[in-house]
Amino acid sequence: MTRRTSRLVRVLSTALAAGTLLATAACSDDGDKDGSRASGVTASPAARKQPTGSPTTTGSPTTTGSPTGGATLTESGAQTALITEADIEDDWTQVKDTEAENWHDSLLIGTVDVSDFLTAKADAADCQRLMDSLYDDDLLGKPSGANALRGFTQDDSRLLYQVASYDRSDPQDSLNWMAKLPDECDQFTMTENGEERTVQVIETSLPDVGDARAGLRVTVQGTTGGEQATLTLDVAAVRVGNDAITVTAGGLDGNEHDSVEQAVNLGTQRLKDVLAGKSPAASPSEIE
Repeated sequence: MTRRTSRLVRVLSTALAAGTLLATAACSDDGDKDGSRASGVTASPAARKQPTGSPTTTGSPTTTGSPTGGATLTESGAQTALITEADIEDDWTQVKDTEAENWHDSLLIGTVDVSDFLTAKADAADCQRLMDSLYDDDLLGKPSGANALRGFTQDDSRLLYQVASYDRSDPQDSLNWMAKLPDECDQFTMTENGEERTVQVIETSLPDVGDARAGLRVTVQGTTGGEQATLTLDVAAVRVGNDAITVTAGGLDGNEHDSVEQAVNLGTQRLKDVLAGKSPAASPSEIE
């Protein structure tokens, strides 16, 4: 049985010089494989995933005020707040939105082994939620308002950038949840189709922008295409009032933290400008 219920996920596959990119289609029927998980926390099907959560923020106290005076993010505003190729260095190339919407890495699929945790199911459930959220690209939960995303590729790496409104939920809860993951989920194993994967989670630093922020690096070691592979993802989320930006970048090539920092730095300002009714400033490369 598959781990998703009543959902067909199309997955982008990218050729790698060192092997096959860990992207694979996840198809589902009317059941799940809860019964086949001998140990650990069962991977939660997307249909049952909840939009609430809870990370602590990197370098910032929990705050609830909004510098935008309660401005509401619109769909067009979310699109305007998205970064472009000119906002991030290196050779990132923007892809079609429909392509980016269907990016999923198969190494993120698996059932977390509860025996790895001192506090058992409580911590294991948070780690399972992390892996499910990374696969489904909803780290802060399902947006309750406007939502826009944009994808970029560079060699064998990918960067997904999202701007979304959480006006009917609390993005701070999810940031608080993210911030405790390096302690709860520092290293654990998960299993998929009899294959074990080792996952490590560490905290990463982010620019001091927005109302609150959290950064993680998630490394997954496993097998894809019959060969050993390591997926490294740098993840960042920044709250601006009830809105937030989320950046996920990486692949089998490894470290993309610099690009994530730049996307966070410029992207947060773009979102603040939009919420203030201003046109976002020109990207650095457009000024030169």
